[in-house]
Amino acid sequence: MKISPFAFLLLAVPLTILADEPIKTAPEGQPRPKVVLTEEGRKVHAATFVFDGHNDLPWELRTKADSSFDKRDIAKSQPAMHTDIPRLKIGNVGAQFWSVYVPSETAKAGTALQQTLEQIEIVQTMLKRYPEAFEQARTVADIERIRKAGKIASLIGVEGGHSIENSIENLRRLHKLGAGYMTLTHSDTLAWADSATDGAKNQGLSPFGEEIVREMNKLGMLIDLSHVSDETMKDSLRISQAPIIYSHSSARAIAKHPRNVPDDILKLVQENDGVVMVNFFSGFIVPKSAELMAKMFDVNRELRKQFPDNKDFDRERRKYELAHPYPAGDIHDVVDHIDHIAKVAGIDHVGIGSDYDGITKVPAQLEDVATYPLITQELLNRGYKAEDIGKIMSGNILRVMRKAEEVAKELQK
Repeated sequence: MKISPFAFLLLAVPLTILADEPIKTAPEGQPRPKVVLTEEGRKVHAATFVFDGHNDLPWELRTKADSSFDKRDIAKSQPAMHTDIPRLKIGNVGAQFWSVYVPSETAKAGTALQQTLEQIEIVQTMLKRYPEAFEQARTVADIERIRKAGKIASLIGVEGGHSIENSIENLRRLHKLGAGYMTLTHSDTLAWADSATDGAKNQGLSPFGEEIVREMNKLGMLIDLSHVSDETMKDSLRISQAPIIYSHSSARAIAKHPRNVPDDILKLVQENDGVVMVNFFSGFIVPKSAELMAKMFDVNRELRKQFPDNKDFDRERRKYELAHPYPAGDIHDVVDHIDHIAKVAGIDHVGIGSDYDGITKVPAQLEDVATYPLITQELLNRGYKAEDIGKIMSGNILRVMRKAEEVAKELQK
């Protein structure tokens, strides 16, 4: 059994997540027992590594610390955030897509591209500030090399096609700077692609949207279908010659929210050889919470109009959520989604896309990036084999990347 670079830390640290008292889940469900990390769970998790599809640390740094790693030095514990280097090591994170998200409203102000470039600068600053922990990766070969050096392979994901401001040249520019995927939309429908949480303009992709997908195939950028409408999903799956990803989405059959993927499209993902990386946000993964949070993006749009400043917006959103409570759920809710996608699309088509530091409520026992070993444990508890857990944690997204690289080489000829 091969042990990952952070394995000994994982095996040695006495995690506080081992307590065995029960967790109270959503009111309509029966409490399920707290997951207890066993020695077998530690070893299985240490023998693989986590490749998470989506973490919003750059936006958290921008909005809460003025983009300063002096104000929030992630080499030290940062309990106000989900992410720091010590906890990444405990969680055995070996590769991470760092989101360079900017709000959809920046497109209306004409600042989407510029702010996205600023977000990329935050990632680059992080890599320079902590060279012993991180190194930028673009390819699977890069990831493998960086992993052997005991570092976390760091990739960039653009969250929302508004960032390219309707320009293929801007798409190419972001790719040159290291963008490995682009989510076709965020919360708002674009001139060329419909969002899951806004009205439709194109009934999927426009002809220009189809051109974007083809160009991404040629560049080797992964097409991310989180946030897009069902019709945009279908159009993209029809057109793309490379496997697609959902960097942070879950299963609609479990929790009925438009951000999640319905079963008929999970079947198309299987045919495409793509991967759905499961989101941890309580509002998407707990059935009752998904019902209560169905209009969340409409509320966010209205709050953005009233409070354009990020700090004001965050304050008002917190007020709204306090006035409209929804259950946090627990780790079992997340694993329910993994389990469902594995059964409907197949074990080769599910992964991890936490959305840490971009979400306002997390399930119990998944409070931060140190807790990934508990997912491994619960999968073992449900009868998953170590080989299959390795696929979920990182193997499947690595396969998708390899195939996208192959497609790009062929198209570039």
